[in-house]
Amino acid sequence: MQHQQLANGGWQKLEFVEQMANIGSEVERAMNWRQKNNKKFQQKAFERALELINLTLECQTNISRLKEVSRIKECLIDDFIFENQYQSTNQSWRSYFHAFNYAARTR
Repeated sequence: MQHQQLANGGWQKLEFVEQMANIGSEVERAMNWRQKNNKKFQQKAFERALELINLTLECQTNISRLKEVSRIKECLIDDFIFENQYQSTNQSWRSYFHAFNYAARTR
């Protein structure tokens, strides 16, 4: 676990938009490292993003969002590990997570 404090209950205290904004930050880091061709750092950032996604899926307050978060996980894995069948782009990820960043900052 990279995010030990969050895993010990801190993640459940965050609102959904804050959780998604944090996931988006890790995805952004993974994309930046991918553009720089640094596979090791890309993989680490991607693993942190997956860890946060899994914490979000375990969070009881997000039951109505399970389908959305599960789909995000599926698409990220497809993009970063497999052959990107869903044709995700860095721009599409930025657009998706930008809304959460904006909402988290305005709260």
